[in-house]
This record gives sequence, C-alpha cells and structure tokens, in this order.
Amino acid sequence: MKRPWYKSYPAGVSPAVDYKELKVSDALARSAAEFSDKTALIFLGARMSFKKLDELTNRFARALIDMGVKKGDRVAMLMPNMPQIVIASHAAWRIGAVVVMNNPLYTDVELEHQLVDSGASVLVTLDLLAPRMIALKPKTSVQTIIVTHIRDYLAFPKKQLLPILAKDKHRTILPQPGVHEWVGLLGGYLPTDPGISVDFDDMACLQYTGGTTGVSKGAVHTHRNLSSNIQQLSAALHMLERGKLTVLGTIPFFHVFGLTCAMNYALWQGWTNVLLPRPDPLAMLQAIDTYKVNVFAAVPTLYIGMLNHPHIGKYDLSSLIACSSGAGPLPMEVLQQFTSRTGKELLEGYGLTESTAVVSINPFGGVTKPGTIGIPLPGVEVKVVDVDTGNTDMPIGEIGEIVVRGPNVMKGYYNRPEETAGAIRDGWLYTGDIGSMDGEGYLTIIDRKKDMIIAGGYNIYPRDIDEVLFEHPKILEACAIGVPDAYRGETVKAFVVVRPGETLMAGEVIEYCKTRLAAYKVPKIIEFIDTLPKSLVGKILRKELRRMELERQK
Repeated sequence: MKRPWYKSYPAGVSPAVDYKELKVSDALARSAAEFSDKTALIFLGARMSFKKLDELTNRFARALIDMGVKKGDRVAMLMPNMPQIVIASHAAWRIGAVVVMNNPLYTDVELEHQLVDSGASVLVTLDLLAPRMIALKPKTSVQTIIVTHIRDYLAFPKKQLLPILAKDKHRTILPQPGVHEWVGLLGGYLPTDPGISVDFDDMACLQYTGGTTGVSKGAVHTHRNLSSNIQQLSAALHMLERGKLTVLGTIPFFHVFGLTCAMNYALWQGWTNVLLPRPDPLAMLQAIDTYKVNVFAAVPTLYIGMLNHPHIGKYDLSSLIACSSGAGPLPMEVLQQFTSRTGKELLEGYGLTESTAVVSINPFGGVTKPGTIGIPLPGVEVKVVDVDTGNTDMPIGEIGEIVVRGPNVMKGYYNRPEETAGAIRDGWLYTGDIGSMDGEGYLTIIDRKKDMIIAGGYNIYPRDIDEVLFEHPKILEACAIGVPDAYRGETVKAFVVVRPGETLMAGEVIEYCKTRLAAYKVPKIIEFIDTLPKSLVGKILRKELRRMELERQK
C-alpha cells in the first residue's frame, strides 16, 4: 500500500508512533505528579490544580466502588463542560467502568434510548436536568443519580455568586433513595488511588453517534483507542511542549471531538484547560484574551461566529499558536478571514466518532493546503476505494470512499453485529465519506455518501454548493439539500441565512450560482431562514433540514 503522506510530515514527525500502554486516567495521575500545583482547569474564573483534580478523581472512584460499580458497568454523563465531567469520567475509567456520554440538549426520548441501549446503572447529571432524569429513571436501568451544581467549585465571594444562585432553581435536590448530591458524596472518601487493575483493551467508552444517518449507535472505544488517538495527535504536534500551554475547552466533552482533542489531550500534555460550559463566540473571544489561550479546536460555525462578532477587535488574540477546525466542512472564506484577522493558520482536520476523533489534519509546521483535511496522523492509515463495492483502491486524485485503519478505530457498534460488519471490513473502517487523495497524501472530502443528491442522473455533492454560497458577500451561512422532484428525481434546494443588515432575493442567489456552478448543480429553490439547525457543537444538521422538508410535503 502506498503512503504518499509520509513525505509531507514536517521535520521531526515520524510516520511511526512509539505507543505507550498508558491509559488516559493514568496520564492524569502522571500530569498530577509532574505538574502538581499547576492549574489544570479554569471554570468561570475558579482554578483547580492537577493535584486537586487527581485527588477528586480518586474520591469519586472510591464512591463509585462503594455504590457497587464494578468493571464493565456503565456510568453515564449528562453535563456541559465543567470540572465534574472531567472528574467523573476519569474516576470511572480508573476503576474499569465504561463512560457513556450524553448530550444535555437531547430530548427525554433520545436520552432514554441511550441509557437503555447502554445499560447505564449510574448517571451523573447537572441539577437543572435532575428532575427530568429522576422522572425518567424508572424507564431505564439507572439505579443511582448523582447531582452536580455549577457552584460546586466556584470561588466567587457570596455577593458575586448570588446572581448565579438566583438562576439555579434546582440548587438543592431533596433527599430520596438513589439520588446523591455531588459535593456531599465526595467528602466521605479518601483521595488516594483505589488500586483497581484495568486492562488496556477493556472497554472504556460507549460514544454514541449523532444519529445523522439513523438511530444513534454506541461506538465501543477501548482504553487503547482513547490513548492511541492522543498519542497520534501528540506525535503530529510534538513541537507543542508539555506543561507549558493553555487550551480552550469549548467543544463539548460529551462529543468525541471535545473528549479527545480538548479534555483528554490537555490532561495528557499537562496543559491548563479553560472550560466553557456553552460554546459561544463572545465567550471564546473573552477567554482567549483573559487567559492567553494558545491552543483550541472548534467547529466551523464557531469560527464564523467569532470572525463576524461586532466586538472582535476589542480582544487580543495574539497568544494563539495552534488552532484547528473539524466536525464539519470549513468554508475557504472562513479560513482566509481567520488568517487575515489573527496572522495564524487555521488547520482543518477530519475525524469520526468511530475513529475516536482524529484521522487527519493539515500539518502544524508543515505545508497547509486550504480546502483539504490534511494528511493522516502518524500511526493512521488511509486509502480511497471505489464507492460501489469498496474493494478496489482508487488511483491518486480519483474520487471514492475514504477508509481508515489504525489502533484508534473503534471495536465496533455496541450490540449491533450487522452494522459493525458493514462499517469495519478486514480492519478498515468504511467512513461513508466521499473524497480523494493527492500525490502528497492530502485528503479532500467531497461529501457524505448518504448526502449525495442524484438529480436527472447526475451525482451532486451538496458541499460544492455550500462552498459557493458561503462566498457570496451577503450570505452568512447556507446549506443545500436534495428534495423530491417529479421530473429529475431530486432537485437542489438551498437554505440561506443572510448577513445582518443585508437584503437578498432568491433570483439573485440563483443567478450568482449560475456563474459558479454547472447548470445541473444550481439550486432551483431558495429558502431564506433566520438560523440553520445545529448540534450543540455547532455542526449544521443537514438531516434536520431534510426532515423539515419531508414534514412539509406530507
């Protein structure tokens, strides 16, 4: 198998990774030993050292053991980015339990599916969600609910804390069987490691897919998967020194992107992590300025929000060193604006829930090719195969399905052998993404296999249309989908968000597209919309637009 990306690695980056059998929870203990008094987490101004974080992790680990949690038992998380999600996850891993991340914005139906499917016995949740989860508990296997509060680790004087408490309607949960308050629970346990032996190939996570192609499925990640992807990242970014930098934890940790690239990577490296409970462009700008953030990863919509914020000029962004974008296509216009505004490169990368996060990235310190998703990380193999059978390797530059192999690839989908067999063949993960690889190993994503529009016999990739629409000076965001058409089978419809203060007509958009797209790709229908539906991490949900359209046609 040819690996043209090897010649594209920057100086000092080796194609091979010298993997260490170090679990992420042990990496936290290592950082606590190396950087004991260094700040590990900053949350709403309050700081927590690596030593304190490690001790709290041990306390919660012992609490879980006392509740009867054993190796392989599922511990579910339902929180935003806050110290408790870091503590609870690493505590579960430290005793061999399996972490099940959940999106706080999910409906009860969606949460019930994940809790039941995973078989979670313990749920750690934010107090605002606790009443719903207590009501939902009888429908699931959850036996114990542990309730956390935003205020648990805040260091504000009481006068400053009062506005927060005033909004905290559920700040005290009445005592009841199977429900515990976080702070009161941890106080009764020792801060020393419980000494549980956990195998490197044991299951560590059930990371649920976003459900973009159907019912949400649990990707089985082992401790090896979690550790390997971080070691691959560290090898690619070896020039970023341990213990020296500050990270912005803006991507939600319940998402695989945030879990690996923000939470666990920062702990592994001994870096300070500034936690943002809600991804918000203004909060990001303020945090970068206040805490002199060096590294962060975000999704394209957050970069769009930052660059278009009316007060961006008030904030000092000069501390930034390495910024990356993933979890969705990055419009070329956004990349260029970011570089122009900050003087720094924005490195687009690519990954999936099934790959424990990162597959490829434009190399830091190497050649960046705008419009590509970079080259495979050290230790990751990628090839492009034919779309129909997946058995034939495509020549350089030819379009096909991207497939991935490496120790970061999941074991499979939990309790779904048929879907696992369809996704993983001979050790290769079939991503469902259509793209190509050039002669230097740089990958370009064309679109999702299932997003492809077939109109009049032509294959149309909606991302091509999105890119053109993003370049229009009056358009803030856009997303194209295929809608049923009696003559063509499908036709192209574009949803458009107009920039504030601008006006735009559908005819103008169509005429603009005619100058930049082949005739069969030009949207036939334009709908102006105030906002596009997005996931909590800011990824535009094309499937929601399709669902909306189908509902209208019923």
